[in-house]
Amino acid sequence: MGYERSGVGDFRLLGPVEVWNGAERVDVGHPRQRTVLAALLADAGRSVPVATLIDRVWGQAPPRSARQSLHAHLTRVRQVVQRAGVPGSLVLTSDSYRLEVDPATVDVHRLGELTAQALRPEHTAEQRVALLRQGMALWRGEPLAGLGGEWVAQTRQLWRRRYADTAVAWARAELAVDNPGEVIRVLADLAAQFPLHESLAAVLMRALVAAGRPAEALAHYAAVRRYLIEELGVEPGADLQDVHRSVLRGEASGGVRSGPAQLPADIAGFAGRTAHLAQLDALHDRESARAVVVSGMAGVGKTALAVHWAHTVAPRFPDGQLYVNLRGFDQDEAVLAPADAVRGFLDALGVPADRLPPGRDAQLGRYRTLLADRRVLVVLDNARDAEQVRPLLPAAPGSLALVTSRHQLTGLLATADAQALPLDILTDDEARELLVRRLGRDRVDAEPAAAEEIVAACAGLPLALAITAARARQSRFPLAALAAELAEEGHRLDALDTGDVAGRVRSVFSWSYDALSAPAQRVFRLFSLHPGPSAATAAVASLTGLPPSDTRRLLGELTRASLLTEQLPGRYVSHDLLRSYAAGLTADLDPAADRDAAVRRLLDHYLHTAYAADRLLDPARGAIELPLAPPAADARPEQLVDRQAATAWLATEHPVLLATVTYTAETGHDAYTWQLTWSLSTYLDRQGDWAGRAAAWQTALRAAERLGDRTAQARAHTSIARTHTLRGSYADSIASLQQALDLYTAIGHRIGQAHTHRNFAHLWGHQGRYDAAVDHARRALALYRDAADERGQADALNQVGWYHAMLGEHDKALECCRQSLALHERLGNRAGQAHVWDSLGYAHHHLGRHDEAIECYGHALRLARDLGDRYNQTQALTHLGDAELAAGRVPRAERAWTEALAILTELGHPDAEAVRRKLAALPSEG
Repeated sequence: MGYERSGVGDFRLLGPVEVWNGAERVDVGHPRQRTVLAALLADAGRSVPVATLIDRVWGQAPPRSARQSLHAHLTRVRQVVQRAGVPGSLVLTSDSYRLEVDPATVDVHRLGELTAQALRPEHTAEQRVALLRQGMALWRGEPLAGLGGEWVAQTRQLWRRRYADTAVAWARAELAVDNPGEVIRVLADLAAQFPLHESLAAVLMRALVAAGRPAEALAHYAAVRRYLIEELGVEPGADLQDVHRSVLRGEASGGVRSGPAQLPADIAGFAGRTAHLAQLDALHDRESARAVVVSGMAGVGKTALAVHWAHTVAPRFPDGQLYVNLRGFDQDEAVLAPADAVRGFLDALGVPADRLPPGRDAQLGRYRTLLADRRVLVVLDNARDAEQVRPLLPAAPGSLALVTSRHQLTGLLATADAQALPLDILTDDEARELLVRRLGRDRVDAEPAAAEEIVAACAGLPLALAITAARARQSRFPLAALAAELAEEGHRLDALDTGDVAGRVRSVFSWSYDALSAPAQRVFRLFSLHPGPSAATAAVASLTGLPPSDTRRLLGELTRASLLTEQLPGRYVSHDLLRSYAAGLTADLDPAADRDAAVRRLLDHYLHTAYAADRLLDPARGAIELPLAPPAADARPEQLVDRQAATAWLATEHPVLLATVTYTAETGHDAYTWQLTWSLSTYLDRQGDWAGRAAAWQTALRAAERLGDRTAQARAHTSIARTHTLRGSYADSIASLQQALDLYTAIGHRIGQAHTHRNFAHLWGHQGRYDAAVDHARRALALYRDAADERGQADALNQVGWYHAMLGEHDKALECCRQSLALHERLGNRAGQAHVWDSLGYAHHHLGRHDEAIECYGHALRLARDLGDRYNQTQALTHLGDAELAAGRVPRAERAWTEALAILTELGHPDAEAVRRKLAALPSEG
């Protein structure tokens, strides 16, 4: 069967480098240009770094002009691809190039795909033969013929080896349909090229016997044996010896079994990991990959993934699969030395005991030599560190080491061309599928709510899910009973206990913990006291009381051990079950006084940093009603230098800060609860996060009540009322404001009363009761004047002016707002100025002074942007769009509203719908 071209885009590398467009051959150019094209096609559809391309084309000592020359060659490659009629292109991504062509149009990739398809178990013998014949027809002689260089030589040898492997699979398929003649013709030549390829020799012997030529089969065995002894000092492997014995006995030819098959049984009920399996396939397809390191926390399913994938790709490694448990974290057995692992591998590879080289180095050398001309998958499970693994890696292309470890083995990635595959927890869908596969769909569907609770409690950890499923099968308890057991606070790890050491989540975690240094163990324990969801290095330094440099080093140790995850640079998270395990350890091992001191340092870190950030965001804001105590010794609040740094810190930390508000309320740190909420308010206001603001102030109110502080209670009520107003819960807002006013009046707090009246004005204004709003704003202004509070007066004047504008009294509005602006400018209150400019713009707009209005809104917008006040940016943009439309500038109105809508949508704010309606109502062009 000849090679059939598809009509367009036929790329050939298995012979001279050629490109065809149907029956037309496209001129590729001179050898250097062909090398550039081949270097890209070798990774068709994947990005190839420029440095790698230069290395492939010019070698390790490229000329200074290599990068410039490469770009010229790439221009030619782009033209060649276009002339080939391929619906693809040459794409620049960062400092890499990707040739976007279908790998199936490149003969070397098509060869691999046809071979992989043929080896799938569902195919019949005839289908297998047909696929492999197509693959064999792709071979046109020496790959990359006419090209030179180190990369070309290495790649040519690798592809020749792949062809030999395909030839072995093809020969076995031809023998299965009783067609030995063609096998002998093709393999006789290949056997001379690959005298150490024992699988090839074995299948050729089978073909010779099937053709009635057993004497030639025995002669071929003798020649191969002699070559192995002379070159390697070893006898043929067990497989080839089996074939030899069968010929001697006169047995009929048959299939040839593979080499060593040491893989453990595939994992029953394996579920999910589709993306990771695809990544392993992609990494295996890369010619440079010699090893893949699967790393992750204990119980995350590293071995299950490795063994499952190894079984699926075993046919791609016809010379066998080696497996060893390196016992890197076993509790009862010593870590396996590399020399001991190699001794077991040599035995599996058929090296007799009396032919075993003396000494560790010689045995390692023999192991690598045996793998040099074979395709073997080596699974190195449960590795402790890079030094344990490095001697066991195959040195030549063709074979692949698959390593699993709780450590990241960064050294291996840096020095041994290993690829990283970090393994995280299962998604909820994958976790449910695992339960279904272990328990059956009927049982899971019968209790869907309980199944969801089990998935949540096991937090995506495969080991925990497997233990729960095993207990469910064994006990036949309802899933609801097991879910309830897992939900018990402090007893979840007890529920995840099968009775044997390897089946206890706590024990499995302990093996990783025991391998840590003592300082790292302490950091791991104390990290469980953090309220979550993530912690920056600076916060952990305060929690532990350690210098930042020591903290970074110890966090690195925990990350490498997969006991913490570095979610973003310098930002760490802990898995729920690991957190539970660490919480148990700190309760048992760390004195209560030490734990309390750690919590105090952490809370001071967050409170004092948040308070300093608020002061930078709104320096004109009044003093906090519940003053802060000095931070604890060894607490290290972050030093924020300006408003931008404060906004960035709050943007990153506000989920943590809201979680800390809840944590402090639950643990009796009521002053922290209230003070932290106060410190967050400006930021949450400017972000339009009404839900987070409301929840925090409700929590702060309860804390203030427990403290018995009436000023703090009143302030909480006014803040809660503001959120009720913004959400349209007007009755609730009135109730909260009345309670605040009563409290402030009882204690004679005039500024507090003024704040409350301003909130009343806001409430009535939201309901369109502008006369009542003006009245309350004036009361607030009088109280601020009595208290000599200039910031309050400026805010109240702007509010009075705004509600005059709402009543249509625009000249009065301008007068009040100009007074307000003058005060804010004298006080340096930029946030206040932004609000006033918006009010001035509104008044000018409704007086028909559109240009003046647009100028005012522009001032408000610039200030809001400078302050990082995203919500008030949308207010200014919305009003700006109104004014632009009134002035007849439809495109400008559309731009302003589109920007406002984008921000509101990102914030998830309900105001987005009103802006969306404005855009929809715009007149169409023309």
